[in-house]
Amino acid sequence: MTTIRETTATKRRRFRQLFPERSDYLHLTRHWHTDLLAGLTVAVVALPLALGFGIASGLGAFAGLITSIIAGALAAILGGSNLQVTGPTGTMAVVLVPLAATHSHAGVMLVGIMAGLMLVVLALTGAGRYARFVPVPVVEGFTAGVAIVIAVQQLPPALGLPAQNAHIISGAWDSLSDFAATPNWAPPAVAFGVAGAILLGSRLHSQIPTPLLAVVVATVVTWWARADVAVIGALPRTIPAPEADFLDFAEMPELVAAAVAICALCALESLLSATVADNMTVDQHHNPDRELFGQGVANLVTPFFGGMPSSGALARTAVNVRSGAAGRLASLTHAIVLALMMLALAPLVAHVPLAALAGVLIATSIRMIEVGSMLALARSTRADAAVMWLTLAATVVLNLVWAVAVGIALAGLLALGRISRSVSVEEEPIEPADHHDEEAALLHEHIVAYRLEGPLFFAAAHRFLLQLLDVADVRVVVLRMSRVSTMDASGATVLADAIKRLEHRGIAVYLSGLEPVHAKPLAALGVLEPLWQQGRLFEHTSEAIAAARQRLKADGLLEQLEAEAAAGEVEAERP
Repeated sequence: MTTIRETTATKRRRFRQLFPERSDYLHLTRHWHTDLLAGLTVAVVALPLALGFGIASGLGAFAGLITSIIAGALAAILGGSNLQVTGPTGTMAVVLVPLAATHSHAGVMLVGIMAGLMLVVLALTGAGRYARFVPVPVVEGFTAGVAIVIAVQQLPPALGLPAQNAHIISGAWDSLSDFAATPNWAPPAVAFGVAGAILLGSRLHSQIPTPLLAVVVATVVTWWARADVAVIGALPRTIPAPEADFLDFAEMPELVAAAVAICALCALESLLSATVADNMTVDQHHNPDRELFGQGVANLVTPFFGGMPSSGALARTAVNVRSGAAGRLASLTHAIVLALMMLALAPLVAHVPLAALAGVLIATSIRMIEVGSMLALARSTRADAAVMWLTLAATVVLNLVWAVAVGIALAGLLALGRISRSVSVEEEPIEPADHHDEEAALLHEHIVAYRLEGPLFFAAAHRFLLQLLDVADVRVVVLRMSRVSTMDASGATVLADAIKRLEHRGIAVYLSGLEPVHAKPLAALGVLEPLWQQGRLFEHTSEAIAAARQRLKADGLLEQLEAEAAAGEVEAERP
């Protein structure tokens, strides 16, 4: 009953921790002015990104903008990070392109709600803490692969052509072929001019909102020159009322796989972004389960306003931290400022060239690739390099979910290989204390002690069995178990099999230093009970050696061995 009450209390405490607490708003009174300034800075940077990612996803500029406003505000209030900025991201845009083409806007919004529900369930089950197990090579390869996909996807709008619904590589090739047939140099000039200005501006002065300035200049120049470029078009000037007309429960079963993919990407990207934000500060630590809860609620609500699935945005979060943000007011201010921009600037935003937003995303994709980190990983170990490059290739060739799965699977297999090689079975010398020289020599000859060290689990079980059974013709084997770090069912089964094989050969097996947590699987296999009844379980190795000596003596084997040894010496002395 006590255990049940404790479990219930733990669940209630975990549930309460998913909601805002008083400590979340302590920064409001102390740092409100720096948070307001940081939020304004992030909004200026986020406006072209929100519009660009909305268009890149196939849902339109307004979907990206309304997502930054609604999801950004909800995640700022309910999320687990004080510094996280939420909105549409390049990763989401990459996944949503084929989904929008096959299921329309309504299907994407339905998938967003399903993914939001899954994120809430993950938060309630405490799954957020497992994100830290994603290896760094997987993250680096995944990020670089997403950057390449974003850049290639922007090739059609950068060339002034409609988006291709085919695979990104074939679509890019078709766009190049179409452009070569009927070239229009105005869109690529705008796109690559904006991208170059952003990259140059970020090197010269990182505090200037170069993306927004570049888009404004490109808009003014193309409007004044009456250039032949496609523009965003009219946008709503108000936040729409929530609607639920898109809900189609009959369509849900065929969208489950897509919802799982978006849920996984949102969780991975949001938690990684929050971790990076923590590392950029001194006193900030996010709550991973609460972050999943906040992202889940944001994805649940945003579709009712016409928005797209969202997640924590690493680039905007980094800008938020570098701008001096200390609390949630900064990310909330970012959402409010974007809403004000939509109300006041919608007629002007309608004239923004699509090629200019493509240039923003191309520059963003280039800045996403951390060349220094990738080179360091490539030089570190061949295993890490293989994981990184394979994840990158899978991201470009397959899809993002498969890329992460392939990367984690390969990293896991390589890690298992390294761990399995760390288990060792080494013979230990028997201390000669309390034995005269002749008797000590006999003990060394007929009693052998082995120290088992490291994890005894499925990946190392077979090699362990071969090592343990490769023993000489002795009468007693003492297994020192105190340095076994972990033991699973496979390891316990192999150990039990080894004990039975040794006993079948007439070799008595003694165990010493067996931890209670490791005794459980052995007891379940029926190994410990016979050893316990025969007095072969000991806490210390010296006690096991002494018991083995007593066994040899009680069975008359010690005298027999001494006699055989003496007879051998007499035979050796004969001329």
